[in-house]
Amino acid sequence: MISPRSLAVTMSVFAVSFGIVIPGLAQEASAPQATRQVPFADVVGRARSLQSLNSLIIGRNGEVLAEEGFHGTSTARSTNIKSASKSVVSALVGIAIDKGILEGVDQRIAPILADRLPKDADPRIRDITIGHLLSMQAGLDRTSGPNYGAWISSRHWVRAALARPMVTDPGGEMLYSTGSPHLLSAILTKTSGKSTLALAREWLGPAGVAIASWERDPQGIYLGGNQMAMTPKSLYRFGELYRNGGRTPDGKQIVPETWVRESFVKRTTTRWSGDDYGYGWFGIRLAGHEVHYGWGYGGQMIYVVPDLALTVAMTSDEGGPSARNGYKEALHGLVASIISEAEAGRQPPA
Repeated sequence: MISPRSLAVTMSVFAVSFGIVIPGLAQEASAPQATRQVPFADVVGRARSLQSLNSLIIGRNGEVLAEEGFHGTSTARSTNIKSASKSVVSALVGIAIDKGILEGVDQRIAPILADRLPKDADPRIRDITIGHLLSMQAGLDRTSGPNYGAWISSRHWVRAALARPMVTDPGGEMLYSTGSPHLLSAILTKTSGKSTLALAREWLGPAGVAIASWERDPQGIYLGGNQMAMTPKSLYRFGELYRNGGRTPDGKQIVPETWVRESFVKRTTTRWSGDDYGYGWFGIRLAGHEVHYGWGYGGQMIYVVPDLALTVAMTSDEGGPSARNGYKEALHGLVASIISEAEAGRQPPA
């Protein structure tokens, strides 16, 4: 038997085809249908138009609301997250402190790395602490930027980083340098007796954060702060850990909650953008909200917006410097739009 609803639709199609008006039928056939609003559809559309952007994942209060790979890429394909790995190394340091492997952020690094210090070291090198390395305030000249190539071409990356001249006192100006988290990687390796990769897999693996590959120095120390590969999904899960106070969705504490808070606290300011910097995380305000982000060369990004329960992960073509061509600002703009939509729309899902 044909239902009245089906009959009405059929008659409507017939009437429209032959230009016949049937009173009362048009309203029935064209009654508005409930449509499901796709969260962040406009933002995803804008993201799709960015030629360098390879993936985008947006989650709110633990629920993934948008996930897409662009230009033939996939959110399940491993990619080099570049310096976003500095945030990962910071997490490992926080866990190591919680486990008693490290004493704390005020622990001096010279006794740990005594056999790798230069013989004619500046006396100030003995004042450098774990916290100084985390906040890029060690005072040692940079190994990044124009100095990066020579540094990774050296025979001993840890010794080469420690041999850089002291250009300011420890705790002074922020000097962005991959050598600092690499020293942390060496410290973690020496004090724990395990490689940094083994620690990451043991400590972060239960949260679904999987490192596919990671470059090592000539002595086998994993490169703290660069050349780490993981999927966008893993990068998102790492951001979720921090968004959720260091806990997994089922409540398991992975990163100490106090460490999450301390990592987001402003310790210094980067000279390049004026953004805040904590322990491996940048800080900025977007669309009126406090945002913490990890940033890798080319546009490998993880964003956490605590008061809106938002986590956003992005990966990009690693070939282009995101800081010089306005691309990083375009990615910040996407996040600002996500924040605006989240704020104006629904409450976070329960």
